[in-house]
Amino acid sequence: MNARTKRLFNARARILKAMAHPTRLFMVEQLAAGPRCVCELARMAGADVSTVSRHLNILKNAGIVSDDKRGLQVFYSLRCFCVLNFVLCVEGVLKANAREQFALVR
Repeated sequence: MNARTKRLFNARARILKAMAHPTRLFMVEQLAAGPRCVCELARMAGADVSTVSRHLNILKNAGIVSDDKRGLQVFYSLRCFCVLNFVLCVEGVLKANAREQFALVR
């Protein structure tokens, strides 16, 4: 693997790592419906604001979400809706695995 290819795969891995947490996946799914403030996401996730802010910062640093300060509140939005395709792909893998497991016990 050459240096350029390695940088590309490292960049891809960084984005996948940012998504690799249940709370962050939940927030990405919620942001698909539109911008949300940190306090709203915290309530929806059942977590405190500081924890949700850390998760959002990880997603922001990976380029998945963007933020917009409005007065005292910060609203987050999805930057790239194509990440939802990845989530759908994961669902497809889960379904395929379930079918295989079901076939084993039949």
